[in-house]
This record gives sequence, C-alpha cells and structure tokens, in this order.
Amino acid sequence: MLDAILHFLHSLYNPDGLKELIRSGGAPLICAIVFVETGFFVGFFLPGDSLLVTAGIFSAAGVIPLKWLLIPVMFCAIVGDQIGYWIGRSAGAALYRREDSFFFRRSHLQRARDFYQKYGGRAVILARFIPIVRTFCPPVAGAAKMSYASYLAFDICGGTLWVGAMILGGYSLGRSVPNIGARIHYVIAVVVVISVLPAVISIYRSRHKFSASGDQGSAATPRAEGK
Repeated sequence: MLDAILHFLHSLYNPDGLKELIRSGGAPLICAIVFVETGFFVGFFLPGDSLLVTAGIFSAAGVIPLKWLLIPVMFCAIVGDQIGYWIGRSAGAALYRREDSFFFRRSHLQRARDFYQKYGGRAVILARFIPIVRTFCPPVAGAAKMSYASYLAFDICGGTLWVGAMILGGYSLGRSVPNIGARIHYVIAVVVVISVLPAVISIYRSRHKFSASGDQGSAATPRAEGK
C-alpha cells in the first residue's frame, strides 16, 4: 500500500507520470484529485494547476472529451470547498491550536488567514489561483463565520473561473501548438512558476516591509537618546 501511494505521488510530480495518470484515470481521477485538494488539508501538496492544464492539453488531443472534464471538475472543486468551509465553521479557533502533522501545517493556515483578512470575500475567489492558500482558505472563511450564502456565491465564481482558466487554457494551447504534448515538461514548469509567483512576491514584500520597519526603528533610536 505504501509503495502504491509513493508511486502515485511520484507520478503527480513527474511530467511523464502525470501524463500516464491522466490517460489511465481520465476525468474521474482528475475530479477526485481536485476534490481532495480543495476539501481536505491533506490536499495542500497536490498539483492542481499543472494537473488541470495538462488535462486540458490532452483533452485537445482527444484523450478526454472536454464535456466530460470541464463541468464535473468545476462541480468537484466547488463541493470540495464546501467541506473545507464547514470544517472551519465547526472547528473554529480549535484549528489554530492543532499541532503540525504530515497532513496539516499551522503556518499554511495562518498564511490563508492573513490572505483572507487582507482581501475579505474576494479572497475566496483569488485563493483559487494560489497553491496551498486555496486548500486552507475555505476553513479560514468558515472559522471567521463568513455568511454561507456569500461564501457559496464567491466560491462558485472562484471555482468556475479557476477550473475554466486552467482547463480551457490547456485546451487552447493544445489546439494551437502542434505536438505540444511532447513538450509538456516545459508547460508544467511554466505553470508551476506562475503558480508560486504570487507567494514569492508576497514573501518578498513582507520581508522588505519588515526590513524597512527595522531600519526606521534603528534610525529613531539615536534621536531618542539625544533627547
């Protein structure tokens, strides 16, 4: 069992393995991966963006019919988030006291909380496009007691936009670039870079702001002593 799990995880992060998973598992496997990534803490390490773009490329090649891919994956992404929301709604502050484990990181939860506090309801939509944050934003919204009607509206919008952008983007690429499947390694690399770019920018800004605050504090100290 452990060997099978490790083989599956290796395939997810290996372009050739990912291609084989999509070919063999089809739409049901893609739906299951998206559902787990959005609905359970364990899903934070799953490569949702690269998976959906690759699925779109193979859909253009006729491996998976687009009509059996697009709507079902959107549905699973939205339903998965509802589970995350109600976990946060029921657990509340207890989530922030939970110890770290292989499947849970409080740092990820805090990052999603900061993101939610910064953007409010829009975070439910924006978080869809940021790995890790999209997994932890639903329970944060639930713990914050966000109105469920508002959350559901934002989540349907975000889930539709995210899945549509990833799959249709890959589909368009597959239709417009000949033999793009043979260059899937480069496509996945670009998707990964674009996915993590917002997080890198956020970390850089936070550190720059912290550094600037420290410099201002150091500059103010001599003046205080002079008084």
